[in-house]
Amino acid sequence: MADAGAYSWREGACHCGAVRFAVALPDEIVAQECNCSICAKTGFLHLIVPKDRFDLRTGEENLTDYRFNTEVARHLFCKTCGVKAFYVPRSNPDGWSVNLRCLNAKDFNSITIEPFDGQNWEANADALAHLA
Repeated sequence: MADAGAYSWREGACHCGAVRFAVALPDEIVAQECNCSICAKTGFLHLIVPKDRFDLRTGEENLTDYRFNTEVARHLFCKTCGVKAFYVPRSNPDGWSVNLRCLNAKDFNSITIEPFDGQNWEANADALAHLA
């Protein structure tokens, strides 16, 4: 893993704890709340990071993969509790999108949540490219 610089490693997990990970993030974060079909139904709050700022600690064997539409995004769910703590996003297939809800909000000085119009993904995807 690369040096995280101004970032601190934060621990996260699915609901049952079978899948655990760490992600390097700053103390002040901005997450995206997407209104696409899958994000709206699962309540996913996106923190998009490059691969070198994500570390799957345990539970890889407990993940199941779901793909739809273009099949670029790899939606990964815990086989035990069904929570999607992170996935490989279509907008950044070389990185990860971590679910803010699977981290401890008390670990951050500031959290801002911005809306993202994923229902019109093609028209808005360029806005996500700068996040990783």
